[in-house]
Amino acid sequence: MKLLIKGGRVIDPASNRDEIADVAIAAGRIVAIGKVPADFAPNRVVEATGCVVAPGLMDLAVRLREPGHEHEGMLESEMAAAVAGGVTGLACPPDTDPVLDEPGLVEMLKFRAEKLHQARVFPIGALTRNLQGEILTEMAELTESGCVAFSQADVPLVNTQILQRAFQYASTFGYAVWLRPNDHYLGQGVAASGALATRLGLSGVPVAAETVALHTIFELMRASGARVHLCRLSSAAGLALVRQAKDAGLPVTCDVSINSLHLTDNDIGYFDSRMRLNPPLRQQADREALREGLADGTIDALVSDHTPVDEDAKMLPFAEAEPGATGVELLLSLALKWGQESGVGLTRALAVLTSEPARVLGSALGTLQASAGQLVVGGVADVCVFDLQAEWTVQPEALRSQGKHTPFAGYELPARVRCTIVGGQIAYQAA
Repeated sequence: MKLLIKGGRVIDPASNRDEIADVAIAAGRIVAIGKVPADFAPNRVVEATGCVVAPGLMDLAVRLREPGHEHEGMLESEMAAAVAGGVTGLACPPDTDPVLDEPGLVEMLKFRAEKLHQARVFPIGALTRNLQGEILTEMAELTESGCVAFSQADVPLVNTQILQRAFQYASTFGYAVWLRPNDHYLGQGVAASGALATRLGLSGVPVAAETVALHTIFELMRASGARVHLCRLSSAAGLALVRQAKDAGLPVTCDVSINSLHLTDNDIGYFDSRMRLNPPLRQQADREALREGLADGTIDALVSDHTPVDEDAKMLPFAEAEPGATGVELLLSLALKWGQESGVGLTRALAVLTSEPARVLGSALGTLQASAGQLVVGGVADVCVFDLQAEWTVQPEALRSQGKHTPFAGYELPARVRCTIVGGQIAYQAA
C-alpha cells in the first residue's frame, strides 16, 4: 500500500519540524517528507490541506477491559475509540481478569489486538502474581511475551520488602517499573481531602497518600538503581518531590491524566459520579502546578487514563460508584486545549502525546524505538492527521468507546481527527 498525505502542515516535535509538506508512505514506512519522488504512484491520496500531520499519539494508560470486563468494554470498541482519537500506540495496565501475570495471557491479548489492525498494544505485565503483592512474577518470560514494563496498576504494594526485591530484579535486567504513588493506608478514600470532601461527607485522600509513597519509591530507587515511571501524579507536593528526584539524577519519569490537568474537586458538585476518578480530583493549586509541570518538562507525558465503566457501576451514590472515565477519544483535543490555555504552543502540546511517551517506553519498543513518536524518513508510518480549526462538543453517546461516562460531557473542544494511519494502513478516516 502506497499512501500520499498531501498538502498538510507537518509537525514533528522530536525534530522541531513545522512546514507545509507532502508525506509519502510505502510498505509501512515514510519514504519522503517534502519532495516526493517523481515515480511515486500512490494507491490512495489523503487530502490534508488545512490540517496538521503529526506523529500518531502514544497513550500510556488505556484500559481495554479484556479479558474479564467485557461488559464495560470490548477490545474492538476500545481500539476503535483509540484510532478515532488519533492514538496509534497504547499501553494497557495489567489489572484485567485474569491479571496479566502469565505469558499466555499477554500473547493472547497481543494476538487479538494485532488481528484488528488498529492501534499497537503495549501490555504492561503484573509486578506481582495476581497483583497481590506477595510473589514477584516471572518478568523475563513476560518480557519475552511482549510486556514493556511491570506495574501494580492501582493496587498499592504494601510490603516494602517485596517492592525492594522487585526494584532490584528489575534493575538487574533493565526492566522498568510503573507505579501509581498511593499509600495503601492513607489512600482509601473516595475524594481528595479538603473543604469539599468535608462538606459532602466523603472520605478523604490526603496529599500525604501520594508523597509518602513517593518518598518510599525514591529511597528504594537510590538503593537499587531501578528505573521507575510514576503514573498519574495528582498533587503539587508530589510534583515538587519528582522535580527534586530528577534534579538528583534519579532515572524517573512521570505522567498526568487529562482529568487532573483540567478538573478540580469542585467539579464533583453535588455528588456527580462522573467525577469519581482515581486518583481523586484535587484542588485548583494542584491543578495549576500540574499544568506548569507538564509545560516545563517535569511531567513527561499526558495520558487519557481511559477506563470505561458501565451504566450500572457508575450510576450509584458517589462513594459506591466505580472510579473511571472514558478518555482516549478526548486526549488530543484536551491536550491542545491545555496548550492554548497555557501558551506552551502546538509543538509542546503534541510532544507530550508523541515523542515524550515514546521516550518513556524507550528500548521496550524494540524495532519501533528509533522512530516511535516521530515523523522521519525511513521511520514507521504511524500518523495522525487532524483539523486544528475544527470545534466539537463532547456528546457521550457519539463516542466509539463502549463506556459512555466522561466528566467532559458537553465541553466545547478544539481539533478533530480526520485520519489515523498505523503501519502505513488507514485505521480510521472521518466520514
